[in-house]
Amino acid sequence: MELRVVARPGLPTRGWLFAGGPPMPVALGRTGIRRDKREGDGATPAGIWHPRELRYRADHGQRPLTRIPARPTRREDGWCDDPTDGRYNRPVRLPFAPSHEDMWRADALYDLVIVLDHNERPRARRRGSAVFLHLAREGFEPTAGCIAFRRADLTRLLARLSPRTAIRVG
Repeated sequence: MELRVVARPGLPTRGWLFAGGPPMPVALGRTGIRRDKREGDGATPAGIWHPRELRYRADHGQRPLTRIPARPTRREDGWCDDPTDGRYNRPVRLPFAPSHEDMWRADALYDLVIVLDHNERPRARRRGSAVFLHLAREGFEPTAGCIAFRRADLTRLLARLSPRTAIRVG
């Protein structure tokens, strides 16, 4: 199965995910979709990505139905976004001194997080880290480079995903 994410004409921080059926609205990075992704540029990377795993907050709901590997998020879960560290673009355990994303967020954006294979093999320093599918802010405010969904849409999408699903961005 292949899904497609495109920016809305004239609205580079908002887009649509086409997965058969009605398109799903999504929030994109604050600088839109770019082929030349760089760490901290706020861009959603163009390319074809695959879902690797689901992380979910078990204290905020049951494990969603999905065919991708899933595990509950723990308070000590982080994701390294420091390109000078050897664990760049990998999960880490908190506390962690180098720059990182906190996966246990108070704002609920990471209650459902799908880790993508962006910049995974090979990992290239400064080519972007922590690019996920996750929940959107109210009003679909831009992300730091991820693709964000309404909870109902992401839950529906999870039921259809497998590790072989291709997500074409751009």
